[in-house]
Amino acid sequence: MADLEAEIARLIREYQAKTGKLLTIGAVESATGGRTADRITNVPGSSDYFKGAVVAYSNEVKTALLGVKKATIENYGAVSEQTALEMARGGRKLLDVDICVSDTGIAGPSGGTPEKPLGLFYLGLAARDASLSQKHAFSGNREKNKRDAAEAALNMLKQYLLRCIKAKD
Repeated sequence: MADLEAEIARLIREYQAKTGKLLTIGAVESATGGRTADRITNVPGSSDYFKGAVVAYSNEVKTALLGVKKATIENYGAVSEQTALEMARGGRKLLDVDICVSDTGIAGPSGGTPEKPLGLFYLGLAARDASLSQKHAFSGNREKNKRDAAEAALNMLKQYLLRCIKAKD
C-alpha cells in the first residue's frame, strides 16, 4: 500500500492538532537498507517530523553508534527481538526523536539457519512511553522481503500513532 506513509503523515498532523505537539520520528535500519526512511521521505512536508535515519548494517555500527550491547548480539544474535529493541531505543536517543522504528533480519538468499530462516525479521519501536517489537517471517526473494519488512515497520508506526491519538480522545 503506497499510501501508508501518507497515512502516517496525516496521523502525525492529527496528533499535533489535538495536542499542540508535533511528534518527531526516525528510523534505524539494518536489512531494509534505508527503505523505510525512503518511503517516509517520499511524503511532501515529511521534513517537519522526520529527523533522520541510520543504516546500521554491521554489528559494529549497531554497537558503536546505536548502543546495542555486544552481549545482546552474542547471546541472542543480530537478528533478534532484543537487538531490534535496543536498535530502536539507541536510535531514538541518537536521533533525538519521539518515536524510532528499527528492523533487523535475513533478507536472503543466503544467511538463514534452521533456527533463523530466510525472511525472518524483527522490528522494533521505541517511544517515551513504549517499547514494542514484532516478529515477521516473509517468504519472498531478497527484494520482496526487504519491501515487506519496510511495509511492516511503517504499519507498526501507524498502529502506534493510532493508539497515541486514541489515548488523547
